[in-house]
Amino acid sequence: MQTTKQAGDAAEDDALYFLQQQGLRLLHRNYRTPGRGGGEIDLILQESDGTVVFVEVRKRALSRFGGALGSVSRTKQRRIIFAARYFLWRYRSLPPTRFDVLAWEAHGLNWQKAAFDADAW
Repeated sequence: MQTTKQAGDAAEDDALYFLQQQGLRLLHRNYRTPGRGGGEIDLILQESDGTVVFVEVRKRALSRFGGALGSVSRTKQRRIIFAARYFLWRYRSLPPTRFDVLAWEAHGLNWQKAAFDADAW
């Protein structure tokens, strides 16, 4: 029997493989901001056009309570955006960015491109 952590790690592995097959290049995995109250981003990848893609990976066996996609709350979005801004400080000029959610549901994979927008915060 897998622990929740092991299941989450396996979902991230599968997501990374899937996204790399779609042509994205890994920049960072499990990026965390320093200090308390910061954010964490599961995968940071780059499209061939230079777009930096911040990906939240979710897996749910059941679709109750909105399923995997619905489990990315506004609070979680805010933390991901905070971490993304921290990550982007290293760039001299800001690249185009996007926030995706890759959700493993009971019925299969749901890749929600541009699932939320940093401008809303």
